[in-house]
Amino acid sequence: MGDKSIGMTKRMAEFIVDTDVSKITESVFEHAKVAFMDWLGVTLAGKDDPLVEKLLQYADLMGGKEQATILGRGVKKTQSQAALINGAASHALDYDDTLLPFFGHPTVTLFPGLLALSEFRGKNGTDFLTAYVIGLKAGTVIASCAGSDHYMSGYHATSTMGCLASASACSRLLGLDEQQTVYALGIGGTQAAGLKRVFGTMCKPFHAGRASEAGLTAALLAENGFTSAEDILEGPSGLFQAMKGAVNEDILSTLGQTWAIEDLAQKYHASCHGTHSPIEAAWSIFDKEELSVADVKSIKIHVSEFGLSAAFRIEANTGLEGKFSIPYCVANVLLRGRGSTGLQAFTDEKVNDPKVKELMSKISAVQDSEIGGFSAKVEVEADTGKVYSGYSDIFNEIPELNIKKKKIKDKFMGLCEPVLGSQKAQKIIKAISKIEEIRDMNSLMELL
Repeated sequence: MGDKSIGMTKRMAEFIVDTDVSKITESVFEHAKVAFMDWLGVTLAGKDDPLVEKLLQYADLMGGKEQATILGRGVKKTQSQAALINGAASHALDYDDTLLPFFGHPTVTLFPGLLALSEFRGKNGTDFLTAYVIGLKAGTVIASCAGSDHYMSGYHATSTMGCLASASACSRLLGLDEQQTVYALGIGGTQAAGLKRVFGTMCKPFHAGRASEAGLTAALLAENGFTSAEDILEGPSGLFQAMKGAVNEDILSTLGQTWAIEDLAQKYHASCHGTHSPIEAAWSIFDKEELSVADVKSIKIHVSEFGLSAAFRIEANTGLEGKFSIPYCVANVLLRGRGSTGLQAFTDEKVNDPKVKELMSKISAVQDSEIGGFSAKVEVEADTGKVYSGYSDIFNEIPELNIKKKKIKDKFMGLCEPVLGSQKAQKIIKAISKIEEIRDMNSLMELL
């Protein structure tokens, strides 16, 4: 993995294939269980989103063998269709995790394909989690080398980098050799696509499902001897040249040394992560100063170019658009309170409330070169002329593991109890807590 004479694509394949499970610590696996529980919860909560129904209709039109479960729908489709539909469902609510070095949402591109493969091939829980951890790290290294220029040029990294993360994870789960894995990365890389222009439409969650499906397809084709370029990342006209990025030895040196998973940020507001620091900063001001909306003359929210490129909608007329609108998300929490930022906030009715629209007209989101990442500085000017300031950087406020576990269990129950009932939801939580003991992932699928 450290031989600089070998190209990056082959070094990535070596890491994916040769990493011994004993090198992955118990803590890393515990983080992976939290990530899986969170992913499963948001997937089941998103199962009835209109885009899921449209994708199911598409799958019915295409036909195919019943191989893998569509979560919460009681039907099976092909492995590829399951990866696509479950992946889209898991990102439909924009309530899934984010990893800054990935420049997007990695988990929704990893678990859908891995779960479909595990169900069809009867894989065990340890192999399932190991493939996720390795795919997450591989995808993060590639995304970090692609860098912010890739994201800022208009590409949705969840989609583009997700294809490669999924190919990495599925290759590991299938036990491909290094040559096959090189080809799987090549097949995944040449499918990399997805533009941020579609944020706020059905295509954003479609990106997540499509990336997971593309990686699954890449690994299955490579398993059968399908060939591709052997230097898809670094080669001439390869991914980095075409879509921005470069080999970075410092980033590559972390392979097998760190796992990235500790930095996964799960969501506790059901909107784009670019809205979270503005929500927290604004709420902290109102809470500390005991302000009311009636006191507000204006609210100015300073965010980075990066943050504003993700949560770019100033106006919002639908619940889906509201998820990408900093003014709406801030107005919502200030009018409706701390517990109002879950799924219930993002309906057409809530977004078009006249009181919300009135407060939104007083809120501006401005790009500030001194603000980095997804952090935010909020300035509230009261009718008295006094200005109050607050700051938040949600990615520097990620809870430690034990707190994460409790928060995600509570989130899972909140999302899944209405779908599954309390008893069944509790059984799933228990099964996930001991997933490394599962010999065949079909036994978990029977609970779903």
